[in-house]
Amino acid sequence: MAVSGEEQGGDGRDGPLWWDRRRAAVLDVSLAGVSVAECAAEGVVFARDTGVPVALGVLFGVLTGAVVVLRRRVPVAVVLVGIAVTPAEMGFLLSLVGLYTLAACEVPRRITATLSVMSFVATFVVTYVRTVGEEEAGRTLVVGLSLFMAVALTVPPVLLGMYVGARRRLMESLQERADSLERELSLLADRAEERAEWARTEERTRIAREMHDVVAHRVSLMVVHAAALQAVAAKDPVKAAQNAALVGDMGRQALTELREMLGVLRTPRPDRPERVVEQVPAPAVAVSPGVEDGPGLAGLEALVGQSRAAGMVVELDVRGVAGVYPAVVEQAAYRVVQEALTNCHKHAPGARVVVRLAHREGEVAMQVENGPGAAGVSLPGLPSGGNGLVGMRERVVGLGGVFVAGATDAGGFRVSAVLPGVPRG
Repeated sequence: MAVSGEEQGGDGRDGPLWWDRRRAAVLDVSLAGVSVAECAAEGVVFARDTGVPVALGVLFGVLTGAVVVLRRRVPVAVVLVGIAVTPAEMGFLLSLVGLYTLAACEVPRRITATLSVMSFVATFVVTYVRTVGEEEAGRTLVVGLSLFMAVALTVPPVLLGMYVGARRRLMESLQERADSLERELSLLADRAEERAEWARTEERTRIAREMHDVVAHRVSLMVVHAAALQAVAAKDPVKAAQNAALVGDMGRQALTELREMLGVLRTPRPDRPERVVEQVPAPAVAVSPGVEDGPGLAGLEALVGQSRAAGMVVELDVRGVAGVYPAVVEQAAYRVVQEALTNCHKHAPGARVVVRLAHREGEVAMQVENGPGAAGVSLPGLPSGGNGLVGMRERVVGLGGVFVAGATDAGGFRVSAVLPGVPRG
């Protein structure tokens, strides 16, 4: 089945039989009615010239003209019928409509060219034969008239059909491109929404991790000191006073760090647009808010000192020459050691802890290892959400480093991390 250009571009199929639209069916039936009337009138002349009954000639004309109704279904057959009845000087509208439809539809061009040439030759020959016998007409005039009639009845409908077909294909191409662009825009919008949601989730995760790192260590030490204060309050007032002062210092430090962090969260960063959709941070590096002002490797000695003051036996071993590291690397290293010490307070009270820090070429490595908890020392009862190791791993891996944590053969626990000197971008 060949489809002409006139039945394309509809909003949907609502026509009967092979028509896609009702107005296409109405148009074809109307053309068929006109063609039937024309061919019936020409059938009367044909019957008189050939000596057949007029009724038969009219019937032949009606059947021939009615073929136009099939022009969208089988345009090749319509053109062939038009060529076949050319000697009877019948079906001019049939031929015009058939050639137009053939040129406009998706029939291969070689078929269109072949049938167009056949129609041209048939029209030329029939016109030439009909006029060559007239005495007043010279041969040149006959040839010119025949050529004119062949061109007039063949070339215009073919050219018009080719133009309409080309225009239809162009409109279809533009429509396909518009649909494709709309799909791409919809896909981009969906992806932008997904990336925005991912960015919001990532931001919440970073904030939660930072809050955990800042608060958990300070509060853990406060709980440890409070327990010691309770134990020695009656026996050693001086020691109790020292522990009370330490608890106050820890609380003030925790509040100070929380205020700094909340201040950073409330202050919009000039290098970031307000809308997350416009620019989504890369998934490789997760820079926490306030990273520029956060703690670094220089604060490890004080960090270890806080744990010692809480009664933990901690050894700090630093090797190599310290390099110049980006703030995000120093803060990540500090947070790893801080969280590891917090876990020692929670899960291994009384254990001996070794903190190792090694400056290597292009990287910094850290390790916090504790032995088994001291016998007879009860756990401080600190809550644990299980996010400490997860947060450390996210920090280290996000910067392109390596993180390993697990139990030791001696019954303790070891946390190891290696961070590149230049974080992965």
